[in-house]
Amino acid sequence: MLAYLHIPYCDSKCHYCSFNSYVDKFDTRKAYMDALHRQLAFELERFKAKKASIETLFIGGGTPSTVAPELYAPIFALMQPYMQKDAEITTEANPNSATASWIEGMQALGVNRISFGVQSFDEEKLKALGRAHNPKQAKEAILLAHKLGIEHLSLDLIYNYRNDTKRLVGSDIEQAFELPIDHISAYELTIEEGTKFTQTPEARQENETLAFFVADRIKEKGFEHYEISNFGRYKSRHNRGYWELKDYIGAGAGAVGFLKERRFYPQNDIHAYISDPMHISEELLNDNDLLTERIFLGLRSEIGIESTILSEPMRARAETLLAEDKLYRRGIRYFNKNYFLSDALALYILG
Repeated sequence: MLAYLHIPYCDSKCHYCSFNSYVDKFDTRKAYMDALHRQLAFELERFKAKKASIETLFIGGGTPSTVAPELYAPIFALMQPYMQKDAEITTEANPNSATASWIEGMQALGVNRISFGVQSFDEEKLKALGRAHNPKQAKEAILLAHKLGIEHLSLDLIYNYRNDTKRLVGSDIEQAFELPIDHISAYELTIEEGTKFTQTPEARQENETLAFFVADRIKEKGFEHYEISNFGRYKSRHNRGYWELKDYIGAGAGAVGFLKERRFYPQNDIHAYISDPMHISEELLNDNDLLTERIFLGLRSEIGIESTILSEPMRARAETLLAEDKLYRRGIRYFNKNYFLSDALALYILG
């Protein structure tokens, strides 16, 4: 089982961000974390969590580094009996708010992995994306986390912003590998509904070759490409759990939970969530929904898809892709050779 906590506070709203986050609700942090604690206690019961049954915990946002470690402490105390001894405990952080005292405080609670929202080491691009940090802060934060002994460090990069070139993106990758990281998430810029970039859709450029360039350059540095947007010497166990469709608790405004064939959606509005964190909508997934998810997630990642879950016509189409050298097989599983074609391959297999 996995657990995800959503922290909806940000010190600035990035122009591409569609996540549930607020830049003007900081006075609600204590009340929000109390509500998060209440929902989490409820979910641990609902999921029938047993001692040492949670393999990974991921704190995302928003910006988790805008909330002090003291406010996380009751939540970690609640979860401690359910966490495996070697659990992967990740928090996202922004370079401008991940201070030494914040990192030390989170490490004392058990955090052993930090994912930094860097996006680029180009100052002009950072400003254009609406980021609140500069390249120097990004490098200093990662070096500080390493010096303080955080075991696993990751950073995010964004590409295919307008005017992105191989030279600029290549420089971002070079500078990333000068830092003590063992993981990179590289995302293609997308224009999401309700973001500032919807007013300027030309902020995104169409350049398919840049995706292959980014993947090839990162792999040349020794990181394995284990999912369409993820590379590393260390592979995130939490990410992998999602792709394997493991059960996961989702706590917080804007989080999503999953148990067997049901999805759970807490309220998005922060004030409504604080008032009633147990007001949660449910979605029932049928067998076809779950099969579709397994195929899409399996082909987007190193998980692959088990041939036994496919119908005869689906297996025949998978065999066609195998003959065309677009898939390969190991035992009873099919694997994708090119993650950037994953959705097209999944749709073909589904027919």
